[in-house]
Amino acid sequence: MKLLRVGEKGRERPALLDANGKLRDLTGIVDDVAGATLLPGELQRLREIDPQSLPELPSDLRIGPCVGNVGKFICVGLNYADHAAESGLDVPKEPVIFMKATSAICGPNDDIIIPRNSRKTDWEVELGVVIGREARYIDEADALDHVAGYCVINDLSEREFQIERSGQWTKGKSADTFGPIGPWLVTADEIEDPQNLSMWLDVDGRRFQDGSTRTMVYGVAHVVSYISQFMSLQPGDIISTGTPPGVGMGVKPEPIYLRPGQDMRLGIEKLGEQRQRTVAWR
Repeated sequence: MKLLRVGEKGRERPALLDANGKLRDLTGIVDDVAGATLLPGELQRLREIDPQSLPELPSDLRIGPCVGNVGKFICVGLNYADHAAESGLDVPKEPVIFMKATSAICGPNDDIIIPRNSRKTDWEVELGVVIGREARYIDEADALDHVAGYCVINDLSEREFQIERSGQWTKGKSADTFGPIGPWLVTADEIEDPQNLSMWLDVDGRRFQDGSTRTMVYGVAHVVSYISQFMSLQPGDIISTGTPPGVGMGVKPEPIYLRPGQDMRLGIEKLGEQRQRTVAWR
């Protein structure tokens, strides 16, 4: 099942994508694709609805973030060995966890705003994990039972803010529009193995990232279990699980960073694609 949210920013309505690629309206069935809607029982109730019985929505509606009212946006750093190498850093002995401000969340095809005074805005295609059941001190063997589904994330980063301005990484990760999620939330029952998904990212038609979740250092189950040892995870929380090599910071001989007027396209197998245009801050 593919769940999404469509409409103007701040006024999105819940919807699903049927087997024929048509948008179907879930207004009146659920309040939003958020919180309690992501509980196992609620997702099962939605699966039992015949999509053909739901009103069809116009195909040209803006697609918003696939999850609303996100409580926590948690990221895992250096979670691909080859990305750690291109960053000149060792593979961490435990997952590196940091937070991304929820105000960074935007739709998958919304414009990306280059922040004021930015010189090193970078891209990162990542597998997003959406929590569907409260997780607290859970074992790795049980972790995937707490996942509602998966989505594409572009974990945009301002490298100067992140690395050269001291302190933690959060301020380099949290500018407005630095967290496109979607286009849809693909429920976990449709993803047989989250550790076997190809992923890619292009800038202006040039392929920079071409990887697979197979090369994660710490897989989805380990990451969900690990984070639950330090904080509870609630339905609708999102975990961005790290990026494969090919970020702008790692380009040799000189790094390449985003500038206004560029096009990004990125996607993950079975989870859909995003497309964004970069614009200058005003």
